[in-house]
Amino acid sequence: MDDEEASASQPAPAVARRPIMRLLEQLGRKGTLRILWELRDGLPQSFRALRTSTEDMSPSVLNDRLKELRAAGVVELSGTGYVLTQAGGELVKRLTPLNQWANRWFE
Repeated sequence: MDDEEASASQPAPAVARRPIMRLLEQLGRKGTLRILWELRDGLPQSFRALRTSTEDMSPSVLNDRLKELRAAGVVELSGTGYVLTQAGGELVKRLTPLNQWANRWFE
C-alpha cells in the first residue's frame, strides 16, 4: 500500500471531523475574539484603529489574525476598513449570550 492509499484509509483527525473543534481552535488563537468583538458594531475599522481598539496588539499578530479571519470568511476588507461579513455577524450574535453569561459570572 502506498502513502496515498494509507492516508485515505486512516480516519481524519478529530479537528477535521468536528467543525466545532475547528471553530474553537480558531477562536482560541491570541487576539481572534478581541478582533471580532471590536468589529461587532458593524462600523469599518482601519488597521490602525483596530490596533488601538485591541490595546495595541502587535502588528504582526493583528495582521496574522486578520488574514486568518478573512480566509475563514468572517472578516473582509472594504474600501473603508475591516468589517464583519454576514457569517462574522452571525458568529458574533452567537457569542453575545456567552458575553452575558460572563458578565453575570464575573460580578
